Amino acid sequence: MSAFPHVLTVNIPLPSPRLATILSESLSVDEELSPHVHRTFETDGSTLVVRYSATTARMLRVSTNGVFESIKTLLETFQELDEPL
Repeated sequence: MSAFPHVLTVNIPLPSPRLATILSESLSVDEELSPHVHRTFETDGSTLVVRYSATTARMLRVSTNGVFESIKTLLETFQELDEPL
């Protein structure tokens, strides 16, 4: 059995490959705070692919909640700056 049995992959479609790359690079800068969670950010064209694995379902939930808040903030910032998405 894997040490990180709880796995989640989320594909987030975005308006452009540029925005997907910016989000991936922005989110990748911060390391995961918990040693009980592994995460990666990748792009597939204009899709941001977020992969998580965790030791417990609770750790997976807490960690993914944080990244969705960060994604929301980044998208709101782009809209506020009138950057084309």
